Amino acid sequence: MQMIISTDPQVDDPSADLDDSVEAMVEVEQRHLRIGPGQHAARLDRALVELVPEFSRSYLQQLIAAAAVQVKGVSVTKASARVHVGEELVIELRPTQQSQAFKPQAMALEVVFEDEYLLVINKPPGLVVHPAPGNWSGTLLNGLLDRDPQAQFLPRAGIVHRLDKDTSGLMVVARTRTVMDSLVRMIAAREVSRQYLALAHRAWVGPPTQRAQWPIGRDPRNRLRMAAVDLTHQAGKAACTDIELLANAAQGCWVRCTLHTGRTHQIRVHMMMLGHPLVADALYGGAVAAGMQRQALHAFRLAFVHPVTGKEYEFRTPVPHDMGQALQTWGLGYNDA
Repeated sequence: MQMIISTDPQVDDPSADLDDSVEAMVEVEQRHLRIGPGQHAARLDRALVELVPEFSRSYLQQLIAAAAVQVKGVSVTKASARVHVGEELVIELRPTQQSQAFKPQAMALEVVFEDEYLLVINKPPGLVVHPAPGNWSGTLLNGLLDRDPQAQFLPRAGIVHRLDKDTSGLMVVARTRTVMDSLVRMIAAREVSRQYLALAHRAWVGPPTQRAQWPIGRDPRNRLRMAAVDLTHQAGKAACTDIELLANAAQGCWVRCTLHTGRTHQIRVHMMMLGHPLVADALYGGAVAAGMQRQALHAFRLAFVHPVTGKEYEFRTPVPHDMGQALQTWGLGYNDA
């Protein structure tokens, strides 16, 4: 059985520094942890990232080096030490700005679908998904922690994929660890279908459907950007996006993008490489136009087989008001079929 759900239109990692945190915060929290099956034979620092996800791996490595972590009652100072299921750990934690960010905050979240295993959210533009430098509060993660106390027991409060701050649209969030692991696997196996609508500069020329397959890695000239890279010379990963023209105008084009991989800024980079940067996406060559003040990208469709019930779900959400107005300004007929 397939269920199609549409929503109503919307209304208008740098690491903390251990020395700084010690100087600024004198409180010490001692946590007693146990290595579970999922952390068996893992490096100590990697296991701790899962067991205390509100701290960065770099910070946890510094705690290990400072002899603040005990395994079976013995201090371990090597982050690469292997841990085993059933082992008991004790770690001394000092609050950092980053860890303090992982606190519940009440906020209005548009929940499209929810059961005991997962929920689907329609994220508004401007909402940061995960705490990071410059955005330590008011994030989706903070809202999830407030909405569901069980989220505190999940890495990243159950968030399994992200949308950029200024990208709107649908996200799936896990409510149990088993479902979180399943969704992560499904996304990696391309079993979760994610489609986006985008408004881009310049009239579309050429075939109405194109496949962009430039590998993507960090831009060596600007660490804030991603870039299409040559994998024989630069670090990066394969990336694939199908792009289909929906409507065309002299000023720009309205396209539907289907992700086959999930690289950071993938659509934004691939559209730039095709010569059609997204409207208002200044990082990748776009300019403010048609009234858009944020990158014109919207995750309008999300489909997957429920990892527990086996039901097929398809969720759709209309474009936000600002994108709808931009389409009218350029005389582009809205079409998400």
